[in-house]
Amino acid sequence: MKKHIYALFVFALVLASCSNPLPADTKVQNQQNDYLIMSTLWYQRASECRALYYQAYNFAKQSLVANLAESKNNKPKAVVVDIDETVLDNSPFEAYSIRTGKAFSKELWNEWTSKAAARPTPGSLEFLKFAESKGVETFYISNRSVAETAVTLQNLKALGFPFADEAHMLLKTDTSVKTVRRNKVTETHEILILAGDNIGDFDELFEDRSTEYGFDSVDAHKADFGKRFIILPNPMYGSWEREAFKGQKGLTPEQKNELRKAALIGYKELAN
Repeated sequence: MKKHIYALFVFALVLASCSNPLPADTKVQNQQNDYLIMSTLWYQRASECRALYYQAYNFAKQSLVANLAESKNNKPKAVVVDIDETVLDNSPFEAYSIRTGKAFSKELWNEWTSKAAARPTPGSLEFLKFAESKGVETFYISNRSVAETAVTLQNLKALGFPFADEAHMLLKTDTSVKTVRRNKVTETHEILILAGDNIGDFDELFEDRSTEYGFDSVDAHKADFGKRFIILPNPMYGSWEREAFKGQKGLTPEQKNELRKAALIGYKELAN
């Protein structure tokens, strides 16, 4: 009987230790990326997100055919695509950050990309194979570091992406602005389509969002979207968020959340 009582006592202690709440500081740390939950969940689980990718790449096919027919340039033809959230889905990295509460770092990102495990975004592989069938080359211009060249190529090749080689990949060296790299492609090719999840993937003029979040630049080039510029959905991260922080650096997670809330437009503000 004593043995049974002792076993029950030990079991109760183990159960109590499992049910004890985490220390407050650990809780806060694990919750600092909670603002990403809805956007990452939508990206991974919403059929609407998947449909938007298919819609974008369907437009890209139609526009590529039309742009080919209209071209009077003798240069070889090309499409330029970003990589992350354009042709490769990195949302598992965001999910890991949410669950662990770990802030973004190069080390953490490299841990993910070194796995070469990202899946293709919906419709991207089909579009680039379609472009290849039309004699159009693909150039991958990404702000991944050049140190990630080997693992990125490994990932793209394993998925069957065309032109997955060093000659067609231009990763970041000293600047995230892609103008120089795009210009390098135009030296030898005519770019018919540019696809990306960030408007800076299309033209340097979109880099400046200091006035009305860059809306005016987008409005001025609205005819290019769907024809030459193919934008993909990414609510998880991007340069669009910087304007909400008003150029401030070194902000705490709490400060960032307050600035995000302040940037929202409520119905009472619309009434004024």
